[in-house]
Amino acid sequence: MAQEVRRGCRARIRPLADPHSGKPPLPAPRCPTSGRGSCESSPWGESPARGRLLRRVCACASPPARPGRGARGRHSCPVLGLRCRRACAQPRAVARRAALGSYPDPGLRPRRREQIIYSSVKLRIDKSALHRDLELSSPRGSLTKGLHRTMEDYVEDELFLLYALYGKSGKMPVKDERGDLDVSKVVKPVQATLSSLKMLDVGKWPIFSLCSEAELQLVRQACVFGSASNELLYTTVNDEIFVLGTNCCGCLGLGDVQSTIEPRRLDSLSGKKIACLSYGSGPHIVLATTEGEVFTWGHNAYSQLGNGTTNAGLVPYHISTNLSNKQVIEVACGSYHSLVLTSDGEVFAWGYNNSGQVGSGSTANQPIPRRVTGCLQSKVVVNIACGQMCSMAVVNTGEVFVWGYNGNGQLGLGSSGNQPTPCRVAALQGIRVQRVACGYAHTLVLTDEGQVYAWGANSYGQLGTGNKSNQSYPTPVVVEKDRIIEIAACHSAHTSAAKTQGGHVYMWGQCRGQSVTLPHLTHFSSTDDVFACFATPAVTWRLLSVEPDDHLTVAESLKREFDNPNTADLKFLVDGKYIYVHKVLLKIRCEHFRSSLEDNEDDIVEMSEFSYPVYRAFLEYLYTDSISLSPEEAVGLLDLATFYRENRLKKLCQQTIKQGICEENAIALLSAAVKYEAQDLEEFCFRFCINHLTVVTQTSGFAEMDHDLLKNFISKASRVGAFKN
Repeated sequence: MAQEVRRGCRARIRPLADPHSGKPPLPAPRCPTSGRGSCESSPWGESPARGRLLRRVCACASPPARPGRGARGRHSCPVLGLRCRRACAQPRAVARRAALGSYPDPGLRPRRREQIIYSSVKLRIDKSALHRDLELSSPRGSLTKGLHRTMEDYVEDELFLLYALYGKSGKMPVKDERGDLDVSKVVKPVQATLSSLKMLDVGKWPIFSLCSEAELQLVRQACVFGSASNELLYTTVNDEIFVLGTNCCGCLGLGDVQSTIEPRRLDSLSGKKIACLSYGSGPHIVLATTEGEVFTWGHNAYSQLGNGTTNAGLVPYHISTNLSNKQVIEVACGSYHSLVLTSDGEVFAWGYNNSGQVGSGSTANQPIPRRVTGCLQSKVVVNIACGQMCSMAVVNTGEVFVWGYNGNGQLGLGSSGNQPTPCRVAALQGIRVQRVACGYAHTLVLTDEGQVYAWGANSYGQLGTGNKSNQSYPTPVVVEKDRIIEIAACHSAHTSAAKTQGGHVYMWGQCRGQSVTLPHLTHFSSTDDVFACFATPAVTWRLLSVEPDDHLTVAESLKREFDNPNTADLKFLVDGKYIYVHKVLLKIRCEHFRSSLEDNEDDIVEMSEFSYPVYRAFLEYLYTDSISLSPEEAVGLLDLATFYRENRLKKLCQQTIKQGICEENAIALLSAAVKYEAQDLEEFCFRFCINHLTVVTQTSGFAEMDHDLLKNFISKASRVGAFKN
């Protein structure tokens, strides 16, 4: 961990005293080479000269300069392994005596120089203990080696050095004008700063360093964009929109092209709440409000703003042509074209169309929104995405339709010819897709079984196939055995990312100049962090939404009160265990309890029809609107939901079962779906069994399958061609 003595620092304190004898240590001698003394900066304090937080630096003179290095060579401090800016000709023994004389605790004094030096390797190992004790985030892994360091890194390093020197006692026996200094009083405000950065989840983007801490705490939505990630738009808790950055082509919407290093409010959108936002390469911005309105501004040389002109849009313009009676729920931008999706499943496109990316059937630019028809005419679209010069749409049946540029096979049609109108990806027949994400020239899709398929350009390994060969057909991406729940890509980058059901985040493709050809497990907690730290440029791949940890909504407050004996007025006895609840909430949330608890004055209700995990999950659902169960337990909850006529809970159970299905439990889940007349779940389980027929038929569940169900299964499987030679 390289640290340097800041030149010009005039902050001085008294030397550290021996805590046992109270005597001051030997004075640190001045360097005969530079004429300077050892660094006398406070380990933690303000420099009058610089007025900013100082780094921890060595408290001794440096070893002699090596031959040939010159007077300005850099050498390690014998105490902490840190580096000084100037070389010193001080004898090593004198330097060590000076250092040991100022060591805070004689009991910690090492006997050998190897024990004195805190090398970077030792720091990395010991830092985990510091993070546990001070409740800081986990240390950066090897993936961040070579990246720029943030203020958070320096603060964490500072805390670690203090911790390494003074231990867990939290006492720093430094006698100065202020008396004994308690390190806990220093750690707390720094922890508050770090927690606020983590709470906002925006500190990893360098452009946010232009915002003050007070401004950061107000951020609720954010988007970093631009060819050099030098533009920023964010909303605050007051629904105000602020922008800052280089303002290329007027993309900040301020009415001019002047850059700004300080956040400026976007008054023209005052009072508007952002539902979704996307940006192009110009850049141009397409924004949809929660009311379904569309606003555009920025670069417009190819009519990508949809206002009927090619003039740059310096202020947000309300796009109403062909959209006046529509509610837009999703937007997507390619490099110079735009798509929007309406609440009734229609797609409208406009802008650059040299390769058919607008889907009009020609290559003429489209100056105003036009509905994309053709194969999508009678389809209900649920998701859209744009690559650099191509467009994608997922319909409610799980099919994927593509159009536009196809030079790298990014349309997945098995060819390299452009497609001027929407065309279905036939290679995904039988696979139900939920989401699609586009990179610069590659495509990712996520299926309802949690699998990822990729196709298109692969010069950086962005397909995750282990090589750099382009693929014109969908190719599966293998990420351990965990189920994928989120995929991420951006038309401005060659980077791919995915998040698993277990919370693991993987990345592949172009990552900080390196080509990662297979999904690589990161230490991140979200796919957003991948693009902040490894994409080029470091932009947000979606509108980033953040929520403060110090504010509890009504829903969050209810979650906390579930199974709380201190506030509950009713308890259920299930399998000998109590579950504490509140009568009024049960009456509000469930029709069954509204009638059964109306005249019931008892404080205890015994329940024997369902198991404890199932009934507890049901009651917790009434508080949280969510469930967390294994697929097998979800089957029991599905039975309960059917009995209580809780249709939404039935859907959640079916979704949980779908996410947890595997070859071993597929037949059991299929049987449960048939028993509880869950037709959608039955169809899903049946398709899963057909797609994994060889393995499923060898399981114990298949051998113990009900006779009538087995007959129906074989009959249905034969009709879909499962037994063809």
